[in-house]
Amino acid sequence: MPKIKTNRGAAKRLKRTGSGRLKRSRAFGNHILTKKAPKRKQRLAKSALVDKADQKPMDRLLPYK
Repeated sequence: MPKIKTNRGAAKRLKRTGSGRLKRSRAFGNHILTKKAPKRKQRLAKSALVDKADQKPMDRLLPYK
């Protein structure tokens, strides 16, 4: 069976945790920050885990990571 190519876009955006889950950054935290509340900006700066429903397709994008 041939080797599977890693999706480079996904590789730059996701990191694997010790337990095998995928860590991602949150959307909407880069610009137009004046209208966003400080609490919201603080939350957007933190990373999150990929949802369980999306885990399987994401694992296909990153076969060797």
